[in-house]
Amino acid sequence: MKHRITPLRFIQKNWLLVGILICILLAGIYPELGSKEGPLRTEYTVKYGAVFLIFFISGLSLKTEAIFHTFQRHKLHSFIQIFTFIFIPIFTQAFIRIVSIFRVNVWILKGLITVACMPPPVSSAVILTRAAQGNETAAIFNSILGSFLGIIITPLLLLFNLGSTTVVPLLDTVIQLLTTVVIPLVLGQGIIKFTSFRGHTLPLNAVSQCALLFVIYTTFCDTFLVPESGMSALDVIFTVFSVLILQVILMFLSFKFASSMKKHFDAQDIIAIVFCSTHKSLTLGIPILRIMFHGYSHLSQISLPLLVYHPTQIILGGLMVSQLKDWVHSQRVKRPPV
Repeated sequence: MKHRITPLRFIQKNWLLVGILICILLAGIYPELGSKEGPLRTEYTVKYGAVFLIFFISGLSLKTEAIFHTFQRHKLHSFIQIFTFIFIPIFTQAFIRIVSIFRVNVWILKGLITVACMPPPVSSAVILTRAAQGNETAAIFNSILGSFLGIIITPLLLLFNLGSTTVVPLLDTVIQLLTTVVIPLVLGQGIIKFTSFRGHTLPLNAVSQCALLFVIYTTFCDTFLVPESGMSALDVIFTVFSVLILQVILMFLSFKFASSMKKHFDAQDIIAIVFCSTHKSLTLGIPILRIMFHGYSHLSQISLPLLVYHPTQIILGGLMVSQLKDWVHSQRVKRPPV
């Protein structure tokens, strides 16, 4: 007998998605509250509060042996980084050649290429992987690795694809990764190793997802406050649809490619691959765009695809978490006993 899906049951199963939609609604009503330099001081409360908390909880939750084992998964890391920095830029070049026949604003097309060259973010992919019961350790490692690689690779990709380059703020990026990712992870691991605290009675997963919702809320607040000067409604509509189609295709391809390599990747690895290999960083991307195109009258058009890509990847991820979690469970049931 099948259980009837009640609204309460749906919310319980998909509460992260419901939370994301509520965050979007609240951000649209009063975006100034959660914007940078707004009353919530998100330049500090997000970076050194919510993101720090997310990775501190990860440090409390991960087994040290699993971390060292994951570090040695060279094929897994290579797949994610190659998909991120090689496959996506090549595929996006082919994608914009197709959509350019519709005489789209050339600066928006340049913005799509710029997005393709960006490294992964360090928070959303990790939390979505954890929420879908994927390989969280692999997600953390590859988010950090991708961010460091992006310091070198992203300017080279921009030079190759656009004929222009920039200098990524190396010191600022390294300090940010250390203070918001590495240090909280080490603190969490230190507490597990040197104290009796294990956190089994605390809702750590729910707390980390609430921290992610705060990050999402502030992201949308900033997005809603971006001026749309120089853009027609058609430009905005095309950007939203093209980014959505591009992301769906990339997530589908990463899932299919990884699933075809079941000899090397299990279901949890594939979840980490789907999120880590297709997500792009807004935090590093916006400063790069402002350095590259400072003084350009077309900066808003170039920035629009990245501003759309970041929240879209979170919404798509929220939509997929419940289905991917069910898929992981189904794969465990199918797995033959050792």
